[in-house]
Amino acid sequence: MSQGSLHEWGRVDADGNVFVRTADGERPVGQYPAGTPDEALTFFTERFEALAFEVELLEQRIRSGVLSPEEALESVKTVSGQVTDANAVGDLASLTARLEALRPVIEGQREARRAERQQKSAEAKVAKERLVAEAEKIAEGSDWRAGANRLRTLLDEWKALPRIDRASDDALWKRFSSARTSYTRRRKTHFAEQNEKRDAAREVKQRLVKEAESLADSTEWGPTAGRYRDLMRQWKAAGPAPKDVDDELWRRFRAAQDTFFGARDATNAALDAEYAANAEVKEQLLVEAEALLPVTDLDAAKRGLRDIAERWEAAGKVPREKIKELEGRMRAVEQAIRGVEDEQWRKSDPEKSARADDMVTQLEAAIAQVEADLAKAREAGNDKQVKELEENLASRQSFLEMARRVSADYS
Repeated sequence: MSQGSLHEWGRVDADGNVFVRTADGERPVGQYPAGTPDEALTFFTERFEALAFEVELLEQRIRSGVLSPEEALESVKTVSGQVTDANAVGDLASLTARLEALRPVIEGQREARRAERQQKSAEAKVAKERLVAEAEKIAEGSDWRAGANRLRTLLDEWKALPRIDRASDDALWKRFSSARTSYTRRRKTHFAEQNEKRDAAREVKQRLVKEAESLADSTEWGPTAGRYRDLMRQWKAAGPAPKDVDDELWRRFRAAQDTFFGARDATNAALDAEYAANAEVKEQLLVEAEALLPVTDLDAAKRGLRDIAERWEAAGKVPREKIKELEGRMRAVEQAIRGVEDEQWRKSDPEKSARADDMVTQLEAAIAQVEADLAKAREAGNDKQVKELEENLASRQSFLEMARRVSADYS
């Protein structure tokens, strides 16, 4: 028997029978009569390496949390069975130990998910208690317009929340529903009373219209605008007048406001004209800024943007109708450059990228060796070995594809 027929974890006898050493003694894993003992051991140790790689991939997937605890346990069970009965030469016990070490990890993940569900339930309960408290506060108030809208919003928020334990959910819903019912009843009563107040509202609104019309030609922009706001608050507080006069009073009130604010806007427009030159400067700066895109040199783009930003601030105000457009275009450039910077940062984790690339390299080397062995087996006409090597090659190529996808995430 040659020197190469011995291995730390296995041996080959004179008849080409291959054995693996385990804690329970030797067990046969197959025959390799066509080649040398060294070739036989190489063949079966490569099978072990394939199993070890599968274990490593499973460890990575489980520890990353991409598998649910149930999927993880099933995968561990499956791979453990493959290791136990593996026709391979290597430290099979170490693979079994690594797989067993994953069980407490999986259990920890299960506990974490259970805790997360409990936390979400607790958060839902807190959220529903908040909704109930706000609904009850609205039900005690007299904001008949905003209150009704807010209660509808609260109801939509309630429906979007998950159910909690039945007793708590039913009790909270009863309080929430009672608050809505109470508010609706009081609101109806309020508007019934309002019908009795419409005549008084007409007198108030007639007085407000007269004052609004007396202010229409004022050029004291600030004080008069403030007074119109006061008149508007009084108008809203007065409530509706009888329908046959309410619309006409509102038309007169609105016309007086329009006259005043139209004159004020015309004055502001004249002031905006003074800012037209500033707008032209900023439009030129935007041409420079937008020329930085698409970003090919991040540092240069950032320097250029800083310089443009300084000149942008120095350019001063622009007409009001230009503000949204100009600022929006500048923000778009800033966001595009920031997006490139964020993307470069996301891809800059060298440790993860190196590990992923190393795994791909190792697997490609292993596949190259199997392909070489397969070519030899085909030349020798060893159909059994050809079949085994083809299966081995298919398995490794599948693992390579998986490893390349992992590596691509960091490319």
